[in-house]
Amino acid sequence: VVVDIVCYRRHGHNEIDQPMFTQPLMYKAIAKQPTTWKQYSQKLVAEGTVTQEQVDRLSKSVLGEFTEKLELSKTHTPRKSEWLSSSWSGMHTPNIFSPIKDTGVTLDTLRRIGERISTIPPELSTPHRKIKEIYNQRAKMVETGVGLDWAMAEQLAFGSLLCENIHVRLSGQDVERGTFSHRHCVVHDQVTGERAMPLQKIMPNQAAFIACNSSLSEFAVLGFELGYSLESPNQLVLWEAQFGDFANTAQCIIDQFICSGEQKWIRQSGLVLLLPHGYDGQGPEHSSARLERFLQMSDDDPDVFPPMEVTERRQIQTGNWQIVNVTTPANYFHVLRRQTHRDFRKPLVVMSPKNLLRHRQCVSTFEEMGAGTRFLRMIPDSGEGLVQDESVRKVVFCSGKVYYELLQAREKKAAETGMPSDVAIARIEQISPFPFDKVRDEGLRFKNAEVVWCQEEPKNAGAWAYVNSRMETAFKATTGLRPRYVGRQPMASVSTGYKDMHDYEQAKLISEALA
Repeated sequence: VVVDIVCYRRHGHNEIDQPMFTQPLMYKAIAKQPTTWKQYSQKLVAEGTVTQEQVDRLSKSVLGEFTEKLELSKTHTPRKSEWLSSSWSGMHTPNIFSPIKDTGVTLDTLRRIGERISTIPPELSTPHRKIKEIYNQRAKMVETGVGLDWAMAEQLAFGSLLCENIHVRLSGQDVERGTFSHRHCVVHDQVTGERAMPLQKIMPNQAAFIACNSSLSEFAVLGFELGYSLESPNQLVLWEAQFGDFANTAQCIIDQFICSGEQKWIRQSGLVLLLPHGYDGQGPEHSSARLERFLQMSDDDPDVFPPMEVTERRQIQTGNWQIVNVTTPANYFHVLRRQTHRDFRKPLVVMSPKNLLRHRQCVSTFEEMGAGTRFLRMIPDSGEGLVQDESVRKVVFCSGKVYYELLQAREKKAAETGMPSDVAIARIEQISPFPFDKVRDEGLRFKNAEVVWCQEEPKNAGAWAYVNSRMETAFKATTGLRPRYVGRQPMASVSTGYKDMHDYEQAKLISEALA
């Protein structure tokens, strides 16, 4: 059945539009057309369903109510009860301080959850050989409590939330196995085709876990997940792009709803965007989640050093969202749990890694996820293999996987010379809201050092435009330091399409940062 409906705007596109300019004949015809209300009411009166008096009374009542509400709106002040539904009871508005909470879990709980999620359910008698190996490796991580990789940290975060009755939902293209074949939260029997999710079988009466591969429509799927996240605060809703580059086809949802939804409509959302990002020589369509776009839409003031004490820090509460580029599985664990372990909700954008998923140095321990631990907004240089703080010549600030390339180059040089390095490396894990206090403290620690910002992205992309002025603000009242840029030159394309050129550029920026 095909129903052909012709629709029109009686008064044009908006209140100041004059459709007669371009459609004079059509709008003369429309002006003669009785309104839908008039046609329908006349039909009901002719049928004897209602009287004309009833029609007039109803029309007067509705128009009167509209007029009354219009007048009331001119002096109305919204109350907290009006902007959160009953399921959001207990959530704080930005003007009510919400204390920062630890997000660690007891070691016994981590082990118990780890044992369950590293065990393939017995009903799947013939899992794929590689999957069985991966689950055996995870069981070894749980047994030793060390060497936990990215996927294991993520599943421990999911599992611990499920045991706390927090629903977890993950969607996107290939999320069940992960674009880079690292997650495997859904296991398939190679003979029967049956599926199982170990995260659904941790304990009785746990919250529901859903992982579902989505269609190739980022705009539609992200819009759905945003709506899902608005329904209740007691859930962790995540959308993962196949590559962060592909999030640009959902830009409308990001720009108009996620980044500004709370300011426009006073609606909170804890939606998480996982956007694989990093320069591995895969070309301009598989390298960048366009970090700079998200940072440009962050609403914190670059020239204001806000209150940073734990008892008064409200940066995230008053901001519009959070942008992170974390470098350890433990910090990823904490940033996911932090989403629900607070008295408010904010969108979280994660520049998630690709080659760090299996990087030998990118591992964590149970201790780093244990009770009393929390997310680290910045990770300072540990001092291992470094000269005394006052002798440090340069401190390199960076974010994301470039840290490990800088670290490896520094270690190699130290091994060749037999001397400790005089270049410190600090990782900014939460880029926005900016960790002014942590950056300031690192500057004070290395007060005789030059300050450098190093990134993989071109100069007109990445975090440089965002961090430059904020680093100046962080140092203004103390050392007065100003950062120097090290990275790729400005480019229209996010990266080169030639692997050899990529390798040359990458080696050059690492060398320059440590020089």
